[in-house]
Amino acid sequence: MRFEDVKTIGVLGGGVMGGGIGQVFAIAGYDVLIRDINDEAIQATHNAVVEGKWGIKRAVERGKLEFDHALVAIDKVKLTTEVKDLAQCDIVIEAIPEKLELKQQVWGEVDSVIKPEAIFASNTSGFVIAEVAANVSAARKPLFVGMHYSNPVPTMKMLEVIYTPDTTEETIDTAKRLGEKTGKVVSLVRDTPGTYGFLLNRIFGAARREAMAIAEQGIATKEDIDKAMITGRNWPSAFFGSRGGIGKEW
Repeated sequence: MRFEDVKTIGVLGGGVMGGGIGQVFAIAGYDVLIRDINDEAIQATHNAVVEGKWGIKRAVERGKLEFDHALVAIDKVKLTTEVKDLAQCDIVIEAIPEKLELKQQVWGEVDSVIKPEAIFASNTSGFVIAEVAANVSAARKPLFVGMHYSNPVPTMKMLEVIYTPDTTEETIDTAKRLGEKTGKVVSLVRDTPGTYGFLLNRIFGAARREAMAIAEQGIATKEDIDKAMITGRNWPSAFFGSRGGIGKEW
């Protein structure tokens, strides 16, 4: 699937994360179809996209988005409970709970439903992409990548595109350019068996382990460690204080 041929984006799983992914693609001009498990979940996703703290209406209020552009973007986001409605999507991005077996199961189920040339992408925070793709067909594996966004998606610029030994150069290029089209700064990452996390989470995890060791050895208090990182690295938060994240909206 070439970048120029991508017109419709499918998202598996809504909420703050999946809704945010759909939102940035809609603002970039793509038709978006988000699938979630029931009507209640769909309504929550719609609220996140339109009314949420990082939603489209707030973007207009903050002067980040023109009113007419916002109306067009809202109209481009459709929601469904039926996987079959995603059949003609050009790329499907999965944003379901971070459980490897669940992701494998869902991808195995949708592989035969979605058109064979469509790209599959997982928003996993760090599972090995080849393992996430374990249950898709051999023909789909070259079209499988990771696309890991940072929450909240509408405001955070980071996107990690993770490629396996099977992933084609065209698929990598398409995922990268889609990320850039939606305003993200893309880092390419080689899939690495036996690890969890790509760049962001692996590096932060290493830093957090060192911060914990410093605190446990009595070298500095947790409060002083956080103050040093927040004021010295311009981090919005550090290791021990209140943190945002999925479902917390920062």
